[in-house]
Amino acid sequence: KALAESGLDSLNISLDTLDRECFCKITRRDLLDGTLDGIKEAMKYPEVQLKINCVPLGLEEQDLCGIAEFARKNPVHVRFIEMMPIGYGSSFAGMPQEKIMNLVEQKFGKMIPYNGKPLGNGPCTYYTVDGFEGKIGFISAISHKFCSQCNRIRLTSQGYLKTCLQYTAVLRNGGTDEELKDRIRAALAEKPDGHHFREKAKEDDTESLCMSQIGG
Repeated sequence: KALAESGLDSLNISLDTLDRECFCKITRRDLLDGTLDGIKEAMKYPEVQLKINCVPLGLEEQDLCGIAEFARKNPVHVRFIEMMPIGYGSSFAGMPQEKIMNLVEQKFGKMIPYNGKPLGNGPCTYYTVDGFEGKIGFISAISHKFCSQCNRIRLTSQGYLKTCLQYTAVLRNGGTDEELKDRIRAALAEKPDGHHFREKAKEDDTESLCMSQIGG
């Protein structure tokens, strides 16, 4: 309530499963009830756009259709985010977008590409499903490469500027504010055309970091 009254207008909540045991396995915390309570509370404020983010890990017990159900019953957007082969994520097979779409369509019906007003500033591709109040979205950086539309950069706590999750510039060697700005501009000017995950060997060791360590 306090956040909504302070002007919060958009909220993302991570929810990878509705299965308690699986939730504990993924998050290492027994906090499924608290997460669901938080989602229920957020739904009381229609002025706050709510998005539920789910990262399919290729685990049957995740029940992805159960997560999609939130968008059927509520004006909430459910987004399936493809697992990136970075850090701990490299140990999971994940699940391609087509397989998830097939699961959703088998249970709920045809998914139609959404071409209405933008639902954010990111690369998510949204679909509508008949009878759904919300949308189903996909952020599929590996199977549906969207590098040409990427507008993201990340600055890590170690002083690395990542213009792509796979590439890094170093900003930690000191300098004035103007010198720092020049380095950032130079790094942006050389932002790569795209990532090459699963296409070639790693160029450095920064890919071994987890997403949370690089601002993912």
